[in-house]
Amino acid sequence: CCMEEVCNGCVLAARKRGMDDCPFCRTPRPDKSQALAMIQTRVAAGDPVAMFHLGTEHEIGSYGLQKDVLRAVELYLHAAELGVNKAHHNLGVLFVEGKVVEKDAAKAFQHYEAAAMCGQVSARHNLGCREYDAGNYDLALQHFLISAMLGCEDSLDNVGRMFMAGLATKTDYAAALRGYQDAIEEMSSPDRDVAKACWN
Repeated sequence: CCMEEVCNGCVLAARKRGMDDCPFCRTPRPDKSQALAMIQTRVAAGDPVAMFHLGTEHEIGSYGLQKDVLRAVELYLHAAELGVNKAHHNLGVLFVEGKVVEKDAAKAFQHYEAAAMCGQVSARHNLGCREYDAGNYDLALQHFLISAMLGCEDSLDNVGRMFMAGLATKTDYAAALRGYQDAIEEMSSPDRDVAKACWN
């Protein structure tokens, strides 16, 4: 399997058509007992997406693995070097939290920025939060506007709060709202709505 992630709506649409295979590459999905071996084989072959997935499994301790955040960081770093923007985001979160790795705001910012530059919406939102907390309201607003226009509801809410506090204009809020609505409409489908109701 290619391990590409697709939305739950696409998974549901594929199942409606009688396909229980991966909706992206059309290969049979491995069962849980085979999944870890498949991921590890792909990691050994240098697949950065597999490195990210194995890092996630180590971070949460699934597939029978012991929870090992340091191993997850190692895998995320390698995946990030190879261009997986979600790995940058996860590293940013780990460096902000500072629970297992040493708290490092500069590294967190570096990883959030790399992920945001590649289109990772939640990393862009987190950059906005960081800039807001630092008192850089203009930069925070720019980050929130971008992520709101990409469909991030939390960023839209933050633009609204900034408008109410006099830190954003009515035009800013209107642009964020229009962009958010456009993004949501573009991403909506009946299958996604049904999948959201079933799996969330």
